[in-house]
Amino acid sequence: MVSVLDNMTATPRAVPPLLKRLNERTVLDAVRELAPISRAEISRRAGISKPTVSLALRSLLDAGLVREAENGPGGPSYGAVYFEPVPDAALVLGLDLGARFLRGAICDLSGEIRVRQDVELPEADAERALAAATALHDSLVEATGLSAELIDGVVVGVPAVVDRGNGTLQLADNVPGLGGRRFGAELGARLGLEVVLENDINLAALGEQWRGVARGVDDFAFLSVGTGMGSGLVLGGELHRGRNGAAGEVDYALAGIPGDLDPSAEALPALAAGLGAGKQPEARAIFAAARQNDERARAIVAELARRIALHISAIAAVADVGLVVLGGGIGSNGDLLLEPVRKHLADWLPYPPQVEVSSLGEAAVLTGALAVGLRSALDNVFVATRG
Repeated sequence: MVSVLDNMTATPRAVPPLLKRLNERTVLDAVRELAPISRAEISRRAGISKPTVSLALRSLLDAGLVREAENGPGGPSYGAVYFEPVPDAALVLGLDLGARFLRGAICDLSGEIRVRQDVELPEADAERALAAATALHDSLVEATGLSAELIDGVVVGVPAVVDRGNGTLQLADNVPGLGGRRFGAELGARLGLEVVLENDINLAALGEQWRGVARGVDDFAFLSVGTGMGSGLVLGGELHRGRNGAAGEVDYALAGIPGDLDPSAEALPALAAGLGAGKQPEARAIFAAARQNDERARAIVAELARRIALHISAIAAVADVGLVVLGGGIGSNGDLLLEPVRKHLADWLPYPPQVEVSSLGEAAVLTGALAVGLRSALDNVFVATRG
């Protein structure tokens, strides 16, 4: 990026403070992305003159947003000066609310997770979830040893569609009492913080984009197959929510087609009974038996793979994604599912997407929540200190 100060033409209406902040933001972004980094390297990477870089760094040092690094990229700096962001300038709290658990973590501005805790919710409902989230916030902050005032905001992954207009939750069947509720506003009032709600599978997709198998991929889908099923869709590098926030509700993708095509754990009893494998098998036991070459278990897994491929083909045919990431308790069994799913897609589609298993596992949603919160916190801290 070329500095505004370096390239603008003379004009009496120029406002130096605004231009100064634009260059400070450019330098700050370079430090956050490439730290530890020297003045000369910032100038080269950002296309800004060294004097302009020096002025910006001086302001950022005074504001407490960057600091001199103890070591360079390869170790001790031996006299050269390198810079890095101040990670403790703000913190982000991420939460992942499920039907039987609540996961939480706090990260700093460098993206480092300072603390994580998981809480079981044996009888989850909206009221218990609110109380658990409040208690988990307090516990996590205490564990960091830092001030609660450093928390910039909270991002919560919820098993629901979030109405962006009024903040209510729809299609929230997994947690009793959550549907129709302004859960984010209620939690925000208890914590005294801004709370952002996002569909949990959307966050899982963003987690894979940030630190998982989808890094560098602009068009992909995250398909979670577990106790239920859902997907998050990223197009052009950005999360696609759709008009109602319901993009990715693949439970409805094959509606109206005769026969049960659900590959989630809810459909396993009927599927297993139809294949003579018992009435109430557990998914874990079925996959374990399939690895021991049990004939009925392998037949069940083969049918699950076909059903997963059917849902992927619906996504791929419409969105033409280059990658589909499988997650969830069932989707994580890549050793048994990947090969047959890929084969079905190759047989059915002219442009089959690559299919991989999530590299983040059960941490995908929480990672996505921290990624969303981190983007906002970086902007908020800069505006607060420079505004």
